[in-house]
Amino acid sequence: MKEPLNDFKRLVVDAAEEKKASDIVTLDLRGRSDLTDFFIICSGNSRSQVQAIADSIQEKFYGTEHKISAIEGYAAGNWVVLDLGNVYVHVFHKDARAHYDLERLWGHVPNLETVEP
Repeated sequence: MKEPLNDFKRLVVDAAEEKKASDIVTLDLRGRSDLTDFFIICSGNSRSQVQAIADSIQEKFYGTEHKISAIEGYAAGNWVVLDLGNVYVHVFHKDARAHYDLERLWGHVPNLETVEP
């Protein structure tokens, strides 16, 4: 039996892949953060691609039981954060991602495979 959260994360990854997001990773924060259970991090090569990735994720969730609680950083298109409750999605411009390096900051947490069967 599939864990429902896996299907949820799969929706996010599929939406990002549709807009050619690169370097998609999932960090498992369960038991390490009171804020959320997972970070999904991906990159775009331009402001418009970052926004397109965020739009694609919003479109995937529109009309589902899953709700996006908040979206931050969309107008600037440098680092967009989508709060999906148990999952926070970080869509970075590739240069901003290198600068903030969330993977290093959360380097002690498991990095999960994003492509699931």
